[in-house]
Amino acid sequence: MVRMSTGERVAQYICRQIFDGVLVPGTRVPQDEIASTLGVSRIPVREALIALEREGWVRNELHRGAFICSLDRASVQDHYNLFGMLYGFGAARAIERSDYVRLGSDLTDIAADLKTDDASSFAKAAVAFHRTVIDRSQSPRLATVMRSLSTLVPGEFFELVPKARKIERTSLPRIAAAIGAGDAARAAELYAAMMEQVGRRVVELFADRGLFDTAEEQ
Repeated sequence: MVRMSTGERVAQYICRQIFDGVLVPGTRVPQDEIASTLGVSRIPVREALIALEREGWVRNELHRGAFICSLDRASVQDHYNLFGMLYGFGAARAIERSDYVRLGSDLTDIAADLKTDDASSFAKAAVAFHRTVIDRSQSPRLATVMRSLSTLVPGEFFELVPKARKIERTSLPRIAAAIGAGDAARAAELYAAMMEQVGRRVVELFADRGLFDTAEEQ
């Protein structure tokens, strides 16, 4: 299990506060209150706010503090489309740089665990599938880029976005088969299509929770 830094833990906490409607767009982030609640100093809170600004959750204003931003549908969809492109790139590199027949077999075995109805167990299998693709790509640069991207959804992703389970349960065995056949173009195409669909489900979730700019919704 990957251990989060204090800054990452603070960032996840702030995202959850936004996601749950505690911190609404336009309000200032209560940095002292967050530091006190989590039992940390202001330093990891500032680190979290810098990371969250890159992801579009907050804007930092000189001498004024950090404020919650409104999200927009296009940015959220783009975020997941980018995941699709990067995973597709990883699949292509894995085919090029590893024993793709064995990789396809390994991924098929992992995909078999996606039959579970338990969201946590499903997440472990899905994460293992994607991580295996990235690991076998033998691209440290790609791995670094992937780590820099958040899923946007704080908490148990497949519990909060249950429709994404059906999408990945259907798509990942097909991606495994394409990789096992050495078909990089097909694997990339399937990854892109899958993450496009997942992005749509996340957009629906965010809209239901009122996280988008009200002007955009009208």
